[in-house]
Amino acid sequence: MISLTPAGLYCEAGDFHIDPWLPVARAVITHAHSDHASRGHGHYLVSAAGEHVTRRRIGEGDLQTLAYGETIQVGGVRVSMHPAGHVLGSAQVRLECAGEVWVVSGDYKLQADPTCAPFEPVKCHTFITESTFGLPIFRWEAPTQLFGQMSDWWRANQAAGRASVVYAYALGKAQRVIASVDSCIGPIYVHGAVEVLNEAYRASGVELPRTQSVAQLPRGHDIRGALIVAPPSAQGTPWLRRIGDHADAFVSGWMQVRGVRRRRAVDRGFALSDHADWPGLLQAIEASGAQRVLVTHGYSDALVRWLRSTGIEAHALATRFAGEQGSADTEPAADAQAQQLS
Repeated sequence: MISLTPAGLYCEAGDFHIDPWLPVARAVITHAHSDHASRGHGHYLVSAAGEHVTRRRIGEGDLQTLAYGETIQVGGVRVSMHPAGHVLGSAQVRLECAGEVWVVSGDYKLQADPTCAPFEPVKCHTFITESTFGLPIFRWEAPTQLFGQMSDWWRANQAAGRASVVYAYALGKAQRVIASVDSCIGPIYVHGAVEVLNEAYRASGVELPRTQSVAQLPRGHDIRGALIVAPPSAQGTPWLRRIGDHADAFVSGWMQVRGVRRRRAVDRGFALSDHADWPGLLQAIEASGAQRVLVTHGYSDALVRWLRSTGIEAHALATRFAGEQGSADTEPAADAQAQQLS
């Protein structure tokens, strides 16, 4: 039902692409991260929950929304979207044609997240899954414990008269941090790139504590004791001069790897990801009931080997999806040649 073309995943029966990386006439988008949603497509289909954040990504464009669980007919294919639990609006795309069901999961996680709808298992014959953290070493701590540690770190910095700078991806991770730390500790300020997306979350009905862009603060404003949330690209830039004395932390699943923590050169690392860990990947695959699993971006070969050892038909699928960046293993190159999967 789906083939891999130079532009990305293509459904011939419906004549549309899913998360294409080159401009196409019709694109179904799983979520608004830049490796899945790009500008230049003729028509976009996204989840209704993801409308505002997708608009922030693509700007003007012909955008159609679909509520979770709602079904539409596109050519010869019945298409529906179901929560992926990754970030606001993230969706698994269910495709049904001639009695066969495929699910393209995009990126997903099974952990609780107050800023997006929880992952919903969808039964199918073929399941396309990510494998960003597809190794048994990746097992996430309970969110309540991790955010308790983050709040304690913020309090300790505040007591020492320092600001606390947290580097987190501007879409999804930043809002999850803001919604989950103890906001009673002090004010929360953000990088402008984060505030733009905070506004999109609020417009979508997601409740977040009050935040303010650092750029909007008056000169000389005392930031000591505050929490500042910024994208990783802000690390080491002149933007930090406005903050003064601070401790910093990086928030990523890669913080579970000691070498990555050292390379990031921050005071603290928190192993929090918006992608499924190893147990989460296996649970999602089992819940799908899929007879065949296609594995993309990340440790795909390792997950394929494990699935085959359990008797599941599994194959690696080379795409340009990047997952949670932080390691070369998260950025596999796409095969330039068309690959037939059905």
